[in-house]
Amino acid sequence: SGTICIQPCSPTFHGETSFVCKDKKWEMFTDACANLDVQSLFQVMELLRFLWPIFITCSPLLTIIKLGAKGRRRIIEHRLLCNCQADFSCIVPDILSSPAIPGNIADIVELLNKISLMLSENVNRRKMQSYSTIANHILNSSIISNWAFVKDRNASLTLLDSVNLFAGKLLLRNGSENIQERFISTKGYSIHKNTSGKSFEFSMELNKTSNITGSVIIPEEEVLMLPNTSKAISIAFPTLGAIIETSRLDPAVVNGMVLSVSLPEELQHILLTFEKVNKLENVKAQCVAWHSTERRWDNKACKVKSDNISSVVCMCKHHRRTFKSFSILMSPTMLRSVVLDYITCVGLGLSIFSLILCLIIETVVWHHVTKTQITYMRHFCLVNIAASLLIADILFIVAAIVHNTALRYRLCVAATFFLHFFYLALFFWMFTLGLLILYGLLFVFFKITRCVFIATAFFIGYGCPLVISILTVAITEPKNGYLRSGACWLNWYETKALLAFVVPALSIIVVNLAVVVVVVVKTGRPSVGEGCKSQDLSNMIRISKNVALLTPLLGLTWGFGLATIVDSSSLAFHVTFALLNAFQGFFILLFGTFLDRKTREALRKNCFPSKRECSLAK
Repeated sequence: SGTICIQPCSPTFHGETSFVCKDKKWEMFTDACANLDVQSLFQVMELLRFLWPIFITCSPLLTIIKLGAKGRRRIIEHRLLCNCQADFSCIVPDILSSPAIPGNIADIVELLNKISLMLSENVNRRKMQSYSTIANHILNSSIISNWAFVKDRNASLTLLDSVNLFAGKLLLRNGSENIQERFISTKGYSIHKNTSGKSFEFSMELNKTSNITGSVIIPEEEVLMLPNTSKAISIAFPTLGAIIETSRLDPAVVNGMVLSVSLPEELQHILLTFEKVNKLENVKAQCVAWHSTERRWDNKACKVKSDNISSVVCMCKHHRRTFKSFSILMSPTMLRSVVLDYITCVGLGLSIFSLILCLIIETVVWHHVTKTQITYMRHFCLVNIAASLLIADILFIVAAIVHNTALRYRLCVAATFFLHFFYLALFFWMFTLGLLILYGLLFVFFKITRCVFIATAFFIGYGCPLVISILTVAITEPKNGYLRSGACWLNWYETKALLAFVVPALSIIVVNLAVVVVVVVKTGRPSVGEGCKSQDLSNMIRISKNVALLTPLLGLTWGFGLATIVDSSSLAFHVTFALLNAFQGFFILLFGTFLDRKTREALRKNCFPSKRECSLAK
């Protein structure tokens, strides 16, 4: 399971196809087979642009271009040079005649991106028409499923950025433009402060059986802020939302068309109306803007003005570099509960307070409770567990603040890295404590020195997490796959970076569970002279006490996270998991410090000395 198999394409195509083994069957993973050569098509356009001034009249041009990795050649006959000097119509027939398979989709996205970056000067109606025709070919509703096998999971986002960039440079003829294709529509108007507001109305085909509508409205008070005449351009994509879901495997469901705008800097807010694709009464819509830098839907940039069963009106913040595309989300499988938020906030606050108190108590009683080798090792592990969880809890709050205030992407990466590191450190120190318990139970006559223990414990507790954290960010961040969409935490849907936390954590939980079983078996033996009834009662009390003490210290409460994976829609599982883990710091203080007899005695002697002890001290 999980094995990747790579096969070459058929002779008429170049590239390769990869398959993944799942449930004892080979399933297609990516398909890069293509019969287009983007580089050659792009070189043709550049050549035509260079040669055009040399010719006085339009003349036939025969270009031989290289196609494919093996040096195969084909001849593309360009009917007239004048057909390509003002637009890209010369390559449109080749694009439209090619099948919209995953490999060709990737190549067409690359071609459109190159055009928008290098050939976007003087974008007139004919250029925009050819560009839209090419984009329309891969936005067709009938080939949405093919996007799931495109090798670059961010190809749909590259397409969105490319279209936005190219359309934003459209020159308006007579103050307006309207370029319509089945699955992409571009409209532009000249606006000035005397204009009484402006709206872009779209009604487009969603699939063969239904249409969908949407509109962009520039409020009159916003238009009044314009110093001079400016252009406003809007692009509508009825199928791009579904394509983004398919290609990025994101759980958030886009429930309307994607509307992009290119507006003057002075315009800060716009109104958008979206018709819902799925008109369900029990699911509310969420207005979102696409954060082009962080490549995620951001709900902080928009708010819902009105929401009914068929449509949503959104008020959104416009920013030319960050927020240019907007839509509505429907997340029926996403669990949102005020109870969970409340438990998390209260639990984290109590956990942080408890951990600080725990470390203060350990500092006060340290010399009294670390007189023997085994107690020194135990309290050494306890202090590092408390310190790691305390820093992780604080970083959890910092990561939430960084995400919610839409600060810089790098800050979110840094917060995620340290959060990942300290949560791993927490688990590896719990693993060290588990090994220490086994050492105390099974290797009674084998002694290790304090220096060897400290070196080994630091290597396991901080060395292993550091290696895993660095490798994770080094492998996934260059591909923009380190962060997940919508939070400062490890990605799952594109790069599976979250496995770098889940696999070590679950492995340690399994090992520590085995440690608890060994402790129960070892300490469950009856004492000499106990009767049958007292023996059973003593065993139950002893076992219950050991399990209660070890469960939070060895991180077994995190095992309840498996239940939330099995049934992610169950509120009961999520509440249980949130309760046990948000309050873990409190449990460590209670079971690791207050219920430890030697710690209580040392604390009493230091803080509440008896009269006899005071007189002896005098």
